[in-house]
Amino acid sequence: MNIKSQAFLSDYTTFQLGGPCPCLMECATSDELIQTVQQLKKENKRFLLIGGGSNLVVSDHGLNTTVIRYVSPHPLIERMDDTISVSASTFLDDVALFCVDEGLEGLNYTTGIPGTVGGAVVGNAGAWGKQVGDVLTSAIILDDQGKPKTVGPDYFAFSYRHSKLKETNEIIVSVTFSLQPKDPTALAFERAEILKKRAEKHPNLSTHPCAGSFFRNIEPTSKAERRQATGWFLEEAGGKDLKVGGAYIFDKHANIIVKGPGALAQDVHDLHLRMIDLVKAKFNLQLNREVRFVGKFSNTLQTNQEGFW
Repeated sequence: MNIKSQAFLSDYTTFQLGGPCPCLMECATSDELIQTVQQLKKENKRFLLIGGGSNLVVSDHGLNTTVIRYVSPHPLIERMDDTISVSASTFLDDVALFCVDEGLEGLNYTTGIPGTVGGAVVGNAGAWGKQVGDVLTSAIILDDQGKPKTVGPDYFAFSYRHSKLKETNEIIVSVTFSLQPKDPTALAFERAEILKKRAEKHPNLSTHPCAGSFFRNIEPTSKAERRQATGWFLEEAGGKDLKVGGAYIFDKHANIIVKGPGALAQDVHDLHLRMIDLVKAKFNLQLNREVRFVGKFSNTLQTNQEGFW
């Protein structure tokens, strides 16, 4: 296990923003994670758990707490018939590729989505009307004392881009997905098409650091029977012209904030508030974030404590 002192969290988020934390503990396996969590609980030390850092904006001031990073550099996946067991530290796109190679259908829509399996389950990640909660059959999680327990899909109370773990902050160790057999060639073609579509609308993280879609899509209203793309509302309200400091709106997708030269996490925070105000003023709709802020930010009543143990 790799332990770093005064690690800058900008090195561990896709936004490439965030100040230092006093201690960063990198865990790649479930054994390392459980041991680390239990030890910190024993010492009564608070900590924040992160995965790939793809849905996170960390304060420029950093965090005054230990951070556990649960990420495996190599996929940790085991197949049993049409079921796969996956470490929550595995990157979601690695799982999608594994399923293509193995001829398993059910997670191909997660192709190209950044972040780890753990983060995907907590946020019930998905695309094109599908979500990971649809195929999850069981998971091992850590309770508030750091003890592992096995739970079924009902435990998570899945809804659109949400699970109850967002409130409880319980930690996912590993997940089991139940899938269906399908021709690998067909799955590979579908994956290529998905990657092509994502490249047309989403920025390359290496050149345009961001956290993907910033807000959830709009829930159905009396005017429409399905969710409506938040990007459309933002564009209609003039959101594409917004810029705060070095943070600006991606030119191909009005629901994506990009880190430009000299951008600060505070710039992203202030820009997202302006996006909320624009849509509220024009459409009387309240935007709900997918991305979470942690640490101290101006214009907020208190430090955001979401995700802390």
